[in-house]
Amino acid sequence: MRDGGTDPERLYLDHAATGPLRPVAASAMVSTGAVGNPAAVHTAGRRARAMLDDAREQIATLLGVRPLELVFTSGGTEADNLAVLGAAGAGADPVEISAVEHAAISGLAAPGLLGDRVRVLPVDAEGCVDPATIGTRGPASVVSVMAVNNETGTVQPVAQCAEVSHRAGALFHTDAVQALGHLPFDLAAWDVDLASFSAHKIGGPVGIGALWRRRGVDVAAVGAGGGQEAGVRSGTQMVALARGFAAALAESLAELDEARRRWERLRDRLASAAVAIDGVAVDGGRDVSPSIVHLSVEGARGDDLQLLLDQDGVDCSTGSACHAGVSAPSQVMLAMGRTPEQASSCLRFSFGPATTTAEIERVAALLPEVVARARRAR
Repeated sequence: MRDGGTDPERLYLDHAATGPLRPVAASAMVSTGAVGNPAAVHTAGRRARAMLDDAREQIATLLGVRPLELVFTSGGTEADNLAVLGAAGAGADPVEISAVEHAAISGLAAPGLLGDRVRVLPVDAEGCVDPATIGTRGPASVVSVMAVNNETGTVQPVAQCAEVSHRAGALFHTDAVQALGHLPFDLAAWDVDLASFSAHKIGGPVGIGALWRRRGVDVAAVGAGGGQEAGVRSGTQMVALARGFAAALAESLAELDEARRRWERLRDRLASAAVAIDGVAVDGGRDVSPSIVHLSVEGARGDDLQLLLDQDGVDCSTGSACHAGVSAPSQVMLAMGRTPEQASSCLRFSFGPATTTAEIERVAALLPEVVARARRAR
């Protein structure tokens, strides 16, 4: 069985969207057993609280932070929302975000949320933010720049962006969902104030993520409730999911060095095969995640490419899976200076723990004919 589903003949190359549950995570959740509400004072509640605290401490240790700095959320989207909305508060101070942020951040510019308080930082043709552009239009309360782009895999200069933000008097947040378990990083070295994570991108369970807030950084609750998670995020805490998150994180970090070397080889092979096809380019620049290959295919629609590969047994994406089912140009590619037609011609492959050389060779063999058929379909 391939790691993306039950069909042994299919290849799953959409790990940037979600990954299969790791056995160690499943085991940790199953072994949780019957539990009570961690907020309750009876014996079952205290046992649940102890397990929740253990999971929080394990995750904090692996991230190099303090346990009480972690706020469990339902995933990366909620962590992003909570970070920016909670840190920006109800005032009028602007918030700066990069032009290539995940919809969990870019969507905060909607009326009724932050609206016109949001200022967008431009990116270059590779999708990278210039730290020098931060704060040039006046003070900001919060700056948010993602660590690794979820479409192109572009790695942002997080530490430099944080340094400039602090000099400008702003808090700095990074969406580190695509960095966790794929690139080594150090929150202290980055010197960020807030960071968002999600479990299911690293083989943990869907339904849990975390917001890290540096000690002393105030984040206001953005919803009402019982005041769990240090009063920042209310709702009955998810003990089994937290244990699964901790187990998946421990295993993914333990194998990271080996996985990165393997992903780099796989990426080089797939990228080489792709650019050998006339009119196909690899996006993202030189500093990219080793587990993401994002292609622009001249003269073809991304939807057609994805459908043809799906028919050939390959699961991949046209870009951000969070916009799956919506035929629209990629906002990330538009921000990089592409035309609407070019921004609709993209394909993303992303690797996971079990992705093999044989699978990449199969995709490399399929690509020339798939591209030719997609071009004829226009």
